[in-house]
Amino acid sequence: MSGTDKSHATGDSIVPEKAQEVLPKGVEQSVPDSVHDTDSSVSHATGESMVPEAIQKAAPEGLEKALPESVHPTN
Repeated sequence: MSGTDKSHATGDSIVPEKAQEVLPKGVEQSVPDSVHDTDSSVSHATGESMVPEAIQKAAPEGLEKALPESVHPTN
């Protein structure tokens, strides 16, 4: 895995800036937002969804993408 030369933080972070720049995006996103805020609590829907918004924001992206497009569009 190689670094990205940029941080994916969208808010506060206690992770040193240089570390943020070399860590892969997946590692940055696996750290709790309270430590390194990457705003991971967002919906990945691209259209109107039958899934309640609070659940969309809490669900991992993989789960959202596994749902049928007719229920929760992500393409």
